[in-house]
Amino acid sequence: MALLTAIFLSFASAFVMVLFVNWLDRYEKEPLLLMLAAFLWGVVIAAGGAYVINTVLGLGVYVFTGDETLTDITTVSLIAPFVEESLKGLAVLIVFFLFHKEFDSILDGIIYAAMVALGFAATENAIYIIRGYDANGWMGLVELAWIRLVVVAWQHPFYTAFTGIGLAVARLNRNILVKLVAIPTGFALAIFAHFLHNSMAIFLPDILGRLTDWLGWFMMGGFIVWLIYHERNLMKKHLADEVTSGLLTPTQYQSAMSPFTMSFAVFSGLATHRFYQTCGELAHKKEQFAKVGEESGNSAIIASLRAQLASLRPQVRG
Repeated sequence: MALLTAIFLSFASAFVMVLFVNWLDRYEKEPLLLMLAAFLWGVVIAAGGAYVINTVLGLGVYVFTGDETLTDITTVSLIAPFVEESLKGLAVLIVFFLFHKEFDSILDGIIYAAMVALGFAATENAIYIIRGYDANGWMGLVELAWIRLVVVAWQHPFYTAFTGIGLAVARLNRNILVKLVAIPTGFALAIFAHFLHNSMAIFLPDILGRLTDWLGWFMMGGFIVWLIYHERNLMKKHLADEVTSGLLTPTQYQSAMSPFTMSFAVFSGLATHRFYQTCGELAHKKEQFAKVGEESGNSAIIASLRAQLASLRPQVRG
């Protein structure tokens, strides 16, 4: 019963957070199957692989040093951050290479990183929560659930977001030096943030470590809010031409920029939902064309998106 409770709480919490992350990506939704694949990678491959590798390397440290305390510190502060961010980051890297066209913005990099990290956290949290039960019964389970699912709920998405940001920055720049620097820098920041959290949990008073965690998460939250505002301005900039050409009406143009419309268009019917999602795809593809040029037939994709809007427009009010 305790095991099922731990699994249910961990995955129910992850599901709610996944819905929230998906809601943040309001102007140009990522493919659901691709996000699901990223989440499942985190659940199975990243979490399972990290458990095995961390355990093996930790045993190696113990064999070499014979010191249990030093082994625990080394595993938690040094081994785990590198191993876990590598396995989570690998999924984002695969999306980056195999589904290059889906990396249209920095927010996209954060979204895919968050999906992998939330899958990883769902498995890891279930393990921690059941350990709480083993140590202190149901009170231990409740205590660990509170800590893992509320107090430090955003830790893994926060770390891995840096990897996603680095990949997105590289994707959206023509400068070779920026491309070469952005990816390893993002990955290094992910490891450092993970290392900092784990080390503070060992060496600093609990409340100070928590305050530092929350400060970092609030800063990332502020950055995401800015990115959403930036994406709205991107929509405003690139869809203005479509109003001039007659492809969009002024009312549809205003609706396309509205976070409310983009969030709830799905309730207005399939055609309306698809129309405004296509508006988002068109604006992002035009921005991509402006930054990286023709790459992979961007102009043809833009023409195709305009044709889709033209066919959907009669079914959309405004």
